[in-house]
Amino acid sequence: MKFRVAVALLGLVVLCPLASRLSAESLPAESLTGSRPNIILVMTDDQGMGDLSCMGNQLLRTPNLDRFHSISTRFTDFHVSPTCAPTRSAIFSGRHEFRNGVTHTIKERERMALSTTTFPQLLHASGYATGIFGKWHLGDEDAYQPYNRGFSEVFIHGAGGIGQAYPGSCADFPPNRTRDGRYFDNVILHNDTIVQTKGFCTDVFFQAALGFIKQQHESDTPFFAYITTNAPHGPMIAPEKYKKRFRDLGWDGNLQGRYGMIENIDDNFGILMDKLDEWELWEDTLVIFMTDNGQAGRTAKKNGKTEKVFTAGFKTGKGSPYEGGTHVPAFWRWKGKLGEGVDIPALTAHLDLYKTFCALAGITIPEDVQAIDGRSLIPLLENPQANWEDRKLFVHKGRWEKGDDPNNSKFADCAVRTQRWRFVNNKELYDISADPYEAVDVASDHPDVIATLRKAYDQWWADTLPLMVNEDAAYAERQPQEVRYEKQLAEKGIPDWQPLAL
Repeated sequence: MKFRVAVALLGLVVLCPLASRLSAESLPAESLTGSRPNIILVMTDDQGMGDLSCMGNQLLRTPNLDRFHSISTRFTDFHVSPTCAPTRSAIFSGRHEFRNGVTHTIKERERMALSTTTFPQLLHASGYATGIFGKWHLGDEDAYQPYNRGFSEVFIHGAGGIGQAYPGSCADFPPNRTRDGRYFDNVILHNDTIVQTKGFCTDVFFQAALGFIKQQHESDTPFFAYITTNAPHGPMIAPEKYKKRFRDLGWDGNLQGRYGMIENIDDNFGILMDKLDEWELWEDTLVIFMTDNGQAGRTAKKNGKTEKVFTAGFKTGKGSPYEGGTHVPAFWRWKGKLGEGVDIPALTAHLDLYKTFCALAGITIPEDVQAIDGRSLIPLLENPQANWEDRKLFVHKGRWEKGDDPNNSKFADCAVRTQRWRFVNNKELYDISADPYEAVDVASDHPDVIATLRKAYDQWWADTLPLMVNEDAAYAERQPQEVRYEKQLAEKGIPDWQPLAL
């Protein structure tokens, strides 16, 4: 049987209690490099460290993700970007989002530079089937679409969220913008055809992904499946059965919708796990769960009174340069190859997925692709206690106004992270090893550390500034997904989507 790995990445950040470490003796003798795995990447939108019951949330019920967490190897110091399109750009390029021109989530600055070679391009060229199911958010114009960036199977909504529309090219299909319940019965781009779906969006995305996985399994084709939900991003809409428990407890509509979406994700992840059991794919499959940025939704009303919700200890969330903006869950499951209940505390990041996936697939990255900032995680996967050289991760929220000089925002919402330190906004310093929730600014005690990190940041900014290629991009005259929808509607209508039998 061909050895394969499915990796499911669900976009979450998790602070896990220290668990037993996997001993070197229990690791596989053979290298993971070149194992040609299946890869399933599940990444949720705006879910954070505090949005799982296994991380300490006593209101949410996420039994399937809790079980997955218990049998996974967990990267407990794993980081992404402060917001969504930037994280996606970094994942698919292996380098900081600004170096792909992605300095915003809208205004033509969410488009990943066309000079970027994505790892799905390399996987597909080496014989993988590559599928995306849900949110793309790296450009709605044709040249930027996932079918031109390495995906052989595409099943996506437009823009950064279902129903969103902004000046320029970033906009979803018109029917998705017009309904209060817009997370139900959406029109979706399936390869080259817009189709009408039925049901709640997350259910539909998982159903489409499972059909793809089954097809590849039956044809013995290695695959990369990227399941990228728009949930639990706002607006806070969930099926009624998922909202009822929170409503009965007195919580407001926003929390009902948000936590309802998360519990629906958990149910769908449980179905995914059941199907991997049924299809006997676990031993050939690497599954990863993570989120795309820190937690959104930090307060809610209960019986009319504003209360804080569980945040796993972080003082900030999405859009922040502090720990809460970038530190997310990362659970990796590969039966028989990775330890169960194992924590890896090394400083790791979304930038590292590119080299890791290519190495697993036995792909030599061409010399003429973009410079890669990330590392391969295979040494840590093979031995969680392996030496891991310290590094500097650079964080910037971006999102300055269109037409502004980026230099004016150089020190706005920025950070440098090393294994021990987090240097924030060019002035605050936190010793993460002793103060993971950034309660005490120790800048005055460590001028030498600040000087080193400031110099590194200055050099990084100078090197990165010329690569911000979208800063002067003119707005598209018409939204491309609107044009596509109108054209297809006039020529052949919008057919119903027919899901594959599972």
